[in-house]
Amino acid sequence: MEEFKIHFKPQNKSIKVPKGTDLLTAAIKAGVVIAAACGGEGLCGKCKVSVGGSTVLACQTLAESDLLVEVPKGSVESHSAMKHESEDFTKGIISEREKSLKLSPIIRKVYVELSEPTQDDNTDDLERILRAVELSIAHSRITTRLSNIKHLSENLRDSAYKVTAVVAYEEGSVEMLAVEPGDTTDRLFGFAFDIGTTTVAGQLIDLNSGEILGTRIAFNKQSTYGSDVITRIVYASNPKGLDTLSEAVLANIADIIKDLSDSCRVNLSVIYAAVLAGNMTMMHLLLKIDPTNIRKAPYIPAAARFCPMNAREVGIDINQRASAVFLPGVSTYVGGDIVAGLLACGLADNPNLTLLIDIGTNGEIVLGNSEWMMGTAASAGPAFEGSGLECGMKAVKGAIQKAEIGVNLYTKVETVWQEAPRGICGSGYIDILCQLLKRNIIHRDGKINRSIKSDLVRNNGVNYEFVLVPKNMSATGKDIVITDDDIENLKRSKGAIYSAIISLLNKVGKNMSDITKIYIAGGFGNYLNIENSIHIGLLPDINRDVYEFIGNSSLAGARMMLLSRDLVARADAIRKNVTYLDLSSEPDYMDEYVASLFFPHTDMGRFPSAQ
Repeated sequence: MEEFKIHFKPQNKSIKVPKGTDLLTAAIKAGVVIAAACGGEGLCGKCKVSVGGSTVLACQTLAESDLLVEVPKGSVESHSAMKHESEDFTKGIISEREKSLKLSPIIRKVYVELSEPTQDDNTDDLERILRAVELSIAHSRITTRLSNIKHLSENLRDSAYKVTAVVAYEEGSVEMLAVEPGDTTDRLFGFAFDIGTTTVAGQLIDLNSGEILGTRIAFNKQSTYGSDVITRIVYASNPKGLDTLSEAVLANIADIIKDLSDSCRVNLSVIYAAVLAGNMTMMHLLLKIDPTNIRKAPYIPAAARFCPMNAREVGIDINQRASAVFLPGVSTYVGGDIVAGLLACGLADNPNLTLLIDIGTNGEIVLGNSEWMMGTAASAGPAFEGSGLECGMKAVKGAIQKAEIGVNLYTKVETVWQEAPRGICGSGYIDILCQLLKRNIIHRDGKINRSIKSDLVRNNGVNYEFVLVPKNMSATGKDIVITDDDIENLKRSKGAIYSAIISLLNKVGKNMSDITKIYIAGGFGNYLNIENSIHIGLLPDINRDVYEFIGNSSLAGARMMLLSRDLVARADAIRKNVTYLDLSSEPDYMDEYVASLFFPHTDMGRFPSAQ
């Protein structure tokens, strides 16, 4: 097969690929991460590169000869920095709930000193240790695996019958995972993970004390193959696509495990558990389960609840007998990450009407109380993650996360890590939309005001755009703008979330005034400006005291399950008690959605503070 050499600059990386390979695939193989929000379908226009002086899309350009490919800054996807977070994931309501939990981790070590066998006591070795452990933990019928039995006799005799049993609590049963010589009870650790569409977050936790030893966050390496779950499901249908996506997120997990275990000086051999939460598609991709039916009517996943597995079997490299435990999901679009969030915020235990909103790549919403819960997913798309927008980007270095437009129409911006601006992330877009409305730069329908006489408002040949940062002040050397099309995408996203909230309320016959608490979850929520979100019609215009940020509730719920074996059964009870509302089959939803496609809404009476 004929091959050609592709060299990428300024990364100075080369790769040989078969004739006909697209340049995006070549870049991935060479370790050059190019933005491709659409997963290489040629739709997003993000993967622009220069070949022979011409600008082309990497995903649509095939290797027909040796090539020199120049990758501009604007096409580089930032996956480089893993955040060494000191961020407080246990603040507020979540920390209070965790403090009330009895520390009872799903993995436990039990030290036992066994009597040695004699002619009068000829109990077999396995029965001898199982009896001792059962007596110690007050639990009968402990199971174990063949791998433990094979060398058990040797291990007991070499350790003078003084050993530590590692036991895993599952729903209604206990398994002895391993037998260690001597007393090793002082060293026992586990990981909690949130497998998000955009980011993967992990925490290393001391299971004896419950202490969080460290937190790491990294951008999901699957993003190279698509910015949202649909494009990744499509990519998974390619030959070896499912393997590639699984390997990508497992690489994230491996990086986090290595970084935290090295920095905390914890050997992998004493890490016996990983609890993972994520949406349904992320769990299917992680476990190499075909996700095709998730996007086909009637939208049925292969599984919504995954039994505990051996971590090594999953591909998580910790102790070879460690357990991987998963938060159960409700339906295709309300996954284990939302059940984890319900555990964390306590909605399922609150007698008062409460709303949980997780704003991420999509918007998952649950309304209810301790008696009933109803959940749904808003097809908001990845706009609030910066995808599909002219200058959109994730919340990495140089992303505009706050903005204020002055009376002279010039914009003052604040960026992530105070770097020169490279683009705009979700929270920045919300601020910008609010400011555009207040300065009458856009009309309520979202169109840029053509009558404004300013160099900052211009026709770009396709539609109108507003210049936020001129090219001489940006890190890319290009103007950072927001266009009519961008605003239209953002308007649809905010409308989807708001109309989903209203549809849930309508379905159960409740009013906005009945809600006593609204929890805002997700990494995006940490930087959300409530006033600006209300002004554009993303969130309901009600008493601001009702709103509470709870950070990464998916990670918090995974951590809580790791530290409390009672929550394994509780999580399953919660998921059984959530009724899923399919908005596409709701007759009134489309009317609500269409009505929300104005800023803030067609019915200004719903947003008195925005008038």
